Amino acid sequence: MERLNSKLYLQNCYIIKENERLRKKAQILNQENQQLLFELKQKLSKTKNSNGSNQGNNNNNNLSSSSSASGQS
Repeated sequence: MERLNSKLYLQNCYIIKENERLRKKAQILNQENQQLLFELKQKLSKTKNSNGSNQGNNNNNNLSSSSSASGQS
């Protein structure tokens, strides 16, 4: 009985250490994931801002082109 308890105790210790190791790894992966998500959001925000201003300029250019074209007629 004592032998079985010792064996189970050692297995438990091993499982606890493995659990701690995996928890640390999960924390690191979560931090990396959060950082990558933050960077992606920044890039998307910059892309939207640059596309939004370009589209606005394109729309303005299109409007002025059509206005001048209709003025020539």
